[in-house]
This record gives sequence, C-alpha cells and structure tokens, in this order.
Amino acid sequence: MKNETKIWLRYAEENLRSARILLDSGLYNPCLQNSQQAVEKALKAVLIEKESPLRKTHSISELAKMLEEINVDADLDENACDLLDAVYLPSKYPLGSALPHFEPNKELCQKCIAIAERVLKSLENVF
Repeated sequence: MKNETKIWLRYAEENLRSARILLDSGLYNPCLQNSQQAVEKALKAVLIEKESPLRKTHSISELAKMLEEINVDADLDENACDLLDAVYLPSKYPLGSALPHFEPNKELCQKCIAIAERVLKSLENVF
C-alpha cells in the first residue's frame, strides 16, 4: 500500500472514531461532518491507491461513481450517497439544506456512522 493511501485511511479512521465520540457527547453537527469525511477520505484513498484521477469534490455520489468506473464496490447505494451529500453543507454551516427541516439528531448520526463503518469495512479487501 502506498504511503499516501495509508495517510488518507488513517484520517478516515480518525474521522470515524471522532464521529462516535461526538455522538456519545450529543454533538450532532460535528458527528455528521466526521461521518461524511470518513467516507469521503476512504473513497479518495482507494482512488489514490488505484492511481485513478482524483478530482476536488466533496460529493460522495461523484466519488462512488468514480470507484464504480474502476470496478471497486464501496457498498454505497444511492440513498446512502444522497444522505451523506445532503448533510455535508448543513452540518458545516447554518444555511438551507437539501433535507427538509434539517435538524441533526441522534438517529441521523447513527445512520451516517453505520454507513461510514460499512464503507470502511467493505474497502478493506481493496488494500
């Protein structure tokens, strides 16, 4: 495994661990941010490892499509991609959201953490 890939994966794992701690602390916005970032960084790690072109994007949907193009299954369905993409901006900034009446809560955080855990687990065999 490339050194750069290892760094991206370490950061992804740190984001996931942070998300769990933040959930336990009732800090839902940063929990959502870290869940999304864990997935984003894990997907980018694969692209780096596979020497696939990396574009500047925070879109999980776009990154998942890039992985599909190189035949890597990240165990992300359209709903999971849409959810992580929808929480990205409103979890960072207090502005309008793609989610109606966006209000982060424990259930939403648990769902996003579960997605991140599933993605990181599914990518283990890529490395």
